[in-house]
Amino acid sequence: MTLDIIIITAIMLIAILLFLVEIFLLPGFTIAGVAGAIFAIGGVVYAYTLNSAAGHITLGGSVIVFGGLFLWLLRAKSFQRVALNTDVDSTLTSTRNMGLQVGEEGITLSRLAPIGKARFGQTTVEAKAMETFIDEQTPVVIVRIDGYNVVVQTINKTNYNGD
Repeated sequence: MTLDIIIITAIMLIAILLFLVEIFLLPGFTIAGVAGAIFAIGGVVYAYTLNSAAGHITLGGSVIVFGGLFLWLLRAKSFQRVALNTDVDSTLTSTRNMGLQVGEEGITLSRLAPIGKARFGQTTVEAKAMETFIDEQTPVVIVRIDGYNVVVQTINKTNYNGD
């Protein structure tokens, strides 16, 4: 009986260690969490195979230990040490609010493949090529403005109609 108690205790300690590894060392849902759950369930099942009193004691003890450990981790602010606590305070400005107009001419600052940077006057925006790739330092004209996208084509296109 003493050996069984040692085995159950060892299995439950391994489960706790695997859960701690899952929480603090390995990002996401990994094998350590699954193995911890298997060890915890296995310890309780092993205790129930001995007799129901041992099973009840192991189940109750494991609920208390796991619950107490979780509450202690929350109160000790252990999760805040590993959590990402940065605030994003930037905003995305719509190209409609930048004063750009259809038909305005500019130049590409990077290759549009199909998206890259272009400058219109003093305003630099992300531009999207209408049809094909457009090389860097190529004169372009705004064909359409869709929310955050400025759709352009090269100026030497003869089929530009402003639509």
